[in-house]
Amino acid sequence: MASQRKPVLVLAGLPGRAADGVEQAARLLGEKPGTVVVRHDLSELREGVVRRTVRLDGRETVTVLELAHGCVSCTLRADLLPYLCLLAARDSVRRIVLALDPAFEAEAVCQAIDDVPVAGVADRADGPAGRDVRIDSVLTCIDARDWLADATGDETIAERGHATAEDERTVAQLAVGQAEFADALLVFDAGADLVDRERTNAVLVRLAPRAPISWVADPATLDVDDLTWLLRRVPADARRGAGFDPHASLLAGAPPLESDSGVALVEFATDRPFHPDRLHSAIDVLLDGVVSARGRAWLATQSDEVVWLESAGGGLRVGGAGKWLAAMTSRELAEVDPERRALASLRWHEQFGDRHTSLVILVADADPDEIRAALHWALVDEDELRQLRFAPERVALWSDPFGDQHEEPCDTPRSGEARVRGNQSSTTSEENR
Repeated sequence: MASQRKPVLVLAGLPGRAADGVEQAARLLGEKPGTVVVRHDLSELREGVVRRTVRLDGRETVTVLELAHGCVSCTLRADLLPYLCLLAARDSVRRIVLALDPAFEAEAVCQAIDDVPVAGVADRADGPAGRDVRIDSVLTCIDARDWLADATGDETIAERGHATAEDERTVAQLAVGQAEFADALLVFDAGADLVDRERTNAVLVRLAPRAPISWVADPATLDVDDLTWLLRRVPADARRGAGFDPHASLLAGAPPLESDSGVALVEFATDRPFHPDRLHSAIDVLLDGVVSARGRAWLATQSDEVVWLESAGGGLRVGGAGKWLAAMTSRELAEVDPERRALASLRWHEQFGDRHTSLVILVADADPDEIRAALHWALVDEDELRQLRFAPERVALWSDPFGDQHEEPCDTPRSGEARVRGNQSSTTSEENR
């Protein structure tokens, strides 16, 4: 039963003052009897060394782990997940606090807890750690002085010196992902000017509209009352580690739609497909002055597949989100969520079914009209639409920059994943450039 699983509170934050906030919050939360605080230090990951620190009832132990493959996912599989299972079995442990190293992504950790099988733990049947623990909430710490600059940049975490050269993730990807996935946000604003504070707040309430926000001067002034107040305000419908459904509403949580301090949400919806070459040329408008963009896209050359587009700052990923309903077999349709089928019926086209494009772009310093114009230009014209209707075999021969396969290290394949830096866009892996 869910009530028998040990609750896990996840703390995340970028390197610097946000990470200091994670450590301070973990220390305060760890003062409650029965709370164990776990942290994996990945600063020596490139040497294959990880240090696990555990604090319980005032005692601290440090264990040095040597991993054959020095990567974040290996650390998860080899140590964190099995260790959670061991902690959950102890009667003395009432709550687990995970103070994540900045190289960890909270969403990836929560997904691994629910999905990755754990084998070889004594007196336990093999299976995901999620059978023994549950995500109670995810709290993200943010430094208001530079978070927005990080969230709109294109620097990699390797270039910052926080990962190996093989790690292509950007600082923006971490910054946006941590905030978006949070059930609660703790923002440190000492040293931030009024403009930074207002713009950061405007972005956060649109990026994570359900998450309560607490503004504190700096980690040193944080106290347990601040944390208690914030965590009690986490709403009942918070994600609490749940994955994002790419077919759900892109405006879940009812974020503000009006502009504030130059920050705005841009909606782009159409029942006409993109021409892949033109979309590839237009995609730069999503990478300059934009905090994030995400949504479902219909590519004329991939008429059966839902293309998922997601950006953070100057980085872009393009991947798959399954089939359109119109391309499914009757057996596949029977397994689809009824809400998705109901929504699709409202826009159903006689020939193209539920195929459509729906994007939401969070802009900070970009022109919404310029973004809409570029995306409209990338759509197929009337002649191309006729080809799609009456000569799809010709459309299949069009060049498609989004069709390449990309594989991350440690067998983590993502179809069509792209990384885009600055004004140079690419849909192939670094290895194939």
